[in-house]
Amino acid sequence: MAMPTSSLHSGRHDYMDGAQTLHGYLAIPSSESKGLRPVVLVAHAWQGQCEFVREKAHMLADLGYVGFAIDVYGEGRRGATPEENAALMTPWIQDRAALRRRLLAAVAAARALPGIDAERVGVIGFCFGGLCAFDLARANAPGLRAAVGFHGLFMPPNLGAQESIKSKVLALHGYDDPMAKPDAMVGFADEMTQAHADWQVVAYGATGHAFTNPHAHDHANGLFYREVIANRSFAAMRALLAEALG
Repeated sequence: MAMPTSSLHSGRHDYMDGAQTLHGYLAIPSSESKGLRPVVLVAHAWQGQCEFVREKAHMLADLGYVGFAIDVYGEGRRGATPEENAALMTPWIQDRAALRRRLLAAVAAARALPGIDAERVGVIGFCFGGLCAFDLARANAPGLRAAVGFHGLFMPPNLGAQESIKSKVLALHGYDDPMAKPDAMVGFADEMTQAHADWQVVAYGATGHAFTNPHAHDHANGLFYREVIANRSFAAMRALLAEALG
């Protein structure tokens, strides 16, 4: 898929987590704005920041937001095989405190961008990135008003008592997802309820993992694209972002 060309500025935008350089990607709308703009982070799946999430940053720019595709792994590291992807992701799944720090560094970088309304922040994420979006909601990241996870992982971070979650939370979920089965979905709903979150879970029937990814065709393992469900899920995302950030 070709990149949209409507953004006034796009390209790599480095930021830091301590001494670690992270290669973000920025897409700014071309339309004139009379005020400060909201910013929406895009959290990547297990392979690392890639063209798919950069496209989503442009999609957000087309909607009038500043889109900021983040880099969890550092210096643009990304995998090329399932084994490499797992090796990159697993340490962060196992150390959710470190993941939270890395994600909050991305929020701080986004809020520091020129022309940004630092109190109107959103995040969307895919697969591992969905977990990242939920973790930012759990962390009550500064300025965060909306967190949207597409086929995200649901396991809680187990970082102590959870404060009340202030942002709106939307999980867009394939009911047949082998990586987040119905009991995990219900556990997530219970967790969000206990945290007094404004939450929604939309479960799509006959839908597995990675349903937004046109390159997912592994039906045997439950990873497959569904265009109609992808379209429905992005419509739900647009509605929530408009409500929370408009």
